Amino acid sequence: MSTFTFRAIIEKDDPGYHGYVPTLPGCHTCGKTIEETRKNLREAIQCHIEGLILDGEKIPVDEGVEIFETITSDQLKVPAELALAYA
Repeated sequence: MSTFTFRAIIEKDDPGYHGYVPTLPGCHTCGKTIEETRKNLREAIQCHIEGLILDGEKIPVDEGVEIFETITSDQLKVPAELALAYA
């Protein structure tokens, strides 16, 4: 048994959510809720991997890094009164 792990991104998209896997180009889906999108994305990943296997293609390894950067308003180079309007 093999195990495959991929980063999956789910973003708000009117009227629901959009999900995709950066390592698997073309592997996209959507849903009304995050949970539905996650379920659909899991099915899309499985289908994508099955297609790669049937086509004799290699299954890519996700070597990406997911990070979050936080910037505080005092780090911005705009007038403080403008930055505070977005707080």
